[in-house]
Amino acid sequence: MSKRPTLVLSTLFLVQGAAFYGLSRRAEVLPPSKPLSALPTIVGEWRMLREGVIEQDEKDVLRADDYLTRNYAAPSGEIASLFVAYFRSQRAGQTPHSPKNCLPGSGWTWSVSGTIRVNIRGRAQPIEINRYVVSKGDEHAEVLYWYQSRDRVVASEYRAAAFTAWDALRYNRTDTELVRVVTPVTQDGVDFIQAFFTTLQSR
Repeated sequence: MSKRPTLVLSTLFLVQGAAFYGLSRRAEVLPPSKPLSALPTIVGEWRMLREGVIEQDEKDVLRADDYLTRNYAAPSGEIASLFVAYFRSQRAGQTPHSPKNCLPGSGWTWSVSGTIRVNIRGRAQPIEINRYVVSKGDEHAEVLYWYQSRDRVVASEYRAAAFTAWDALRYNRTDTELVRVVTPVTQDGVDFIQAFFTTLQSR
């Protein structure tokens, strides 16, 4: 059984590679999108506190086409850190880095991991996203993240890779976004996601 995840991932990579090879023989569709910096600084009751800067060495690792890192706050005192990495194309090997792999490298360890479902106004079905509770020393945080392509939200890295291959073959496009929200563990980050999701999706 321990070989099954490796086999599944290897199969997905083969399918993805075949899709990208076929795509490389024709011009890829690069859908228009507004820069992430154009996202509003005020969404509902949430207001931007600070816009962060991503260092060049981090950009060299992520290899995304656009980035956003901001801190927001609500009148109640709740805070949320938003990070978005946008990839116009994954054909050249530019793919999102899973936070669950990056967090340990930054000194964070997780004690809870799983998925949750979040109701979004205007969507018939709730979205499913990843939820991690992490800690580093005396710091504790909740990490919520997902992959977003077209109107699709995916929690699983395996499913995201499979859908990328499908989009490459069916729609001749491989664009995607990694969206991550971090909040103190004493707070629920779902409220921020519900306030911000539609704005992010419609950009």
